[in-house]
Amino acid sequence: MSHLQGKGAVVTGAGHGIGRALAARLVAEGARVVVNDLDDAACHAVADELGAVPAPGDCSSERGIRAIVDLATSQLGRVDLYLANAGIDRSVSADQPDSLQAPDEAWAAMVETNVMAHVRAARLLVPRWLEDGQGGRFVVTASAAGLLTMIGAAPYSVTKHAAVGFAEWLSVTYGGRGIAVQAICPQGVQTRMLEQAGPLKDLLSRDEALTPEQVADAWVASLEDDRFLVLPHPEVGGYYAARAADPDRWLAGMRKLQGKIDEYVGTRS
Repeated sequence: MSHLQGKGAVVTGAGHGIGRALAARLVAEGARVVVNDLDDAACHAVADELGAVPAPGDCSSERGIRAIVDLATSQLGRVDLYLANAGIDRSVSADQPDSLQAPDEAWAAMVETNVMAHVRAARLLVPRWLEDGQGGRFVVTASAAGLLTMIGAAPYSVTKHAAVGFAEWLSVTYGGRGIAVQAICPQGVQTRMLEQAGPLKDLLSRDEALTPEQVADAWVASLEDDRFLVLPHPEVGGYYAARAADPDRWLAGMRKLQGKIDEYVGTRS
């Protein structure tokens, strides 16, 4: 596709799951790719498999993101696309599905990775894209939880709302100056995060758990009309519209789902 052929791209969190699938699809479409992951071995394995450039490290820290962008710039000449895909969830576990008591450390880690990693990357890249006049594309892998919410998972829901909000702000502020911004918001995806979701796994999979490759396909398809919201599960758009049209009714429905989770946990305790 002309959208991606020859482009220089960075994908964070590319050692597994959605990030790996995005990197593979970029390579297949002719892009030149730098892959990042905190897992050094996984990062190098994916890079070797795809013919990409490995950039292992912490994409959430200021020092880490600068190192990744500097390496990508030296290897690619220019970063045309930045896919801020890395994300974590330390909200819930099989034996503690209510995250109200999640410690401050869990909140802080998720804010750093799910929100500030995007902010720090944009701080570096957006001025460069504006200065050379060639623009760029900043893609955030958020979640349907960033448009709706996730039962039980307060830190995850809040940080994914923030990720979507930041992407929206970037689009409003710089979209008229040649910088495209997108937010990918899938529901259940067949990743390690879904497998570790405990009692929420069935809820997240109610509309079919997609493969990471299907999420990557949805993103590439979105480039045709340059949609801001990329919804690999189309039904999420309907839920989002229903939430906006009647928040009280939507909240009542979500409370019913919460009740089902409570019943499920009760039968297992």
